[in-house]
Formats: sequence, C-alpha cells, structure tokens
Amino acid sequence: SCEHLTRRVVRYELDGSITVLADSWNGKRLNSPNDAVPHPDGSVWFTDPPYGAQLYEGTPDPGGVLNNRVGQPVGVGDSKQELPTQVYRWDPSGRLDVVIADDAVPNPNGLCFSHDYKRLYVASTGPAGKGDIHVLDVGSDNKLSNQRVFTDCVVDGVKCGPDGFRADVYGNLWCASNAGRAVGYNGVTVWNPDGKLIGRIRLPEVCGNVTFGGPKRNRLFMIASQSLY
Repeated sequence: SCEHLTRRVVRYELDGSITVLADSWNGKRLNSPNDAVPHPDGSVWFTDPPYGAQLYEGTPDPGGVLNNRVGQPVGVGDSKQELPTQVYRWDPSGRLDVVIADDAVPNPNGLCFSHDYKRLYVASTGPAGKGDIHVLDVGSDNKLSNQRVFTDCVVDGVKCGPDGFRADVYGNLWCASNAGRAVGYNGVTVWNPDGKLIGRIRLPEVCGNVTFGGPKRNRLFMIASQSLY
C-alpha cells in the first residue's frame, strides 16, 4: 500500500501487522508514494510524485496561508518535498534503487507491468505531468531502456488524463480516464500494445483507477469519483 500522509510504502501481513518497506532514499523522506506493482522476483516497484501534500490529500503547503497542522498528529504538517519525483524498485533484501530518475517521467503516477513483465508503463500526471503514458523495456537485470511515449491519451481532441491502469493477457492497456468537464470522455480507455485506441468505457464521472478481479480475472473494477463500478 502507498501512503501519502505518512510518505511511505507498507505491506500488510496476514496477521494484520504492518511492515514498512520504504519511507526514505539517501537519507531523505519520500514525497507521496502513489502506485505500486509487485514483480515475480519479489520486488516492489512504485512511483513517488509530489502532489500528496495538496490540500485534498491532508497536508497542504501553500506558503503559510493555511494552517496545515489542524487535525493532524504532531509533526505531520511540517513536511516539505525533499526528493525529485522518481520511480523506485524495492528489493526483498531491503535495498531501494531508483529505476527512473529525476523527472524523466514528470510526476509519475500510475504504474504497471505488461503481462510478461517485459514492459513497464508509467503515467505522467499531476501539476507538472504531461498527461501521457510512457513505456520502457525491462531487461533481465531489471534495467530499463528505450523509453518512449506509449500514448498521449488524446481522444477526439480531448485529453483523457490517465491515472491508474492495468494490462490484460493480450498486452492491451486499460486506463482510467479523467477528462474533467468533457463528461463523455471520462471512464476507461483501452489501448493495444502499439498504443492504438481500441475501446472505451464511458462513465458519468471521472475514473481514477482500475483493476481486474473475479474468479476468472475477467471483471474490470473501476474506481470513480463517487462510485465503484
């Protein structure tokens, strides 16, 4: 689980206890871990954009205009951004490495592997994000290469801003869509492995994340602004 307020990535154990996997890098606190995906080798890869300190997330930092300590535990409202927005790989040994550094993908948000773990997809959103999805090749040594834009997420001239997404067994990417006031474009966009739009699911509100579930993993759950579909 990614936690914005406590700026960390944790694992919930079967007995209900919590293990902190990562909360800092090179002696500096993480920003606001946003999305995490597991790898078969036991590692966990996660994004760390900066926008978890925004007002709606609980600890605003608008230059002293608001009292960000109201209703928070001691010390919580004193947080400042200490690291650039990067993508990390946590190793089962406890080691934390940067896999996408220094805004190569501005404000990284959604993250997922292709079904064969040979591709890593990363969404660029947030205040400094581009509203697009990048894809990188994953080497046998977990090194990433050949970064390119997978899709600009534009449909009929409308920006369908990505957030969370998941890949199916055919290599298609199912992406949450935030088109704001362009209501007919909110929901889910589906892109084939070449980045071509092949389908859409229209919802009457902004969609923030999706995942597959059910006994056969053939049901798509969509987390929207006020509803679960």
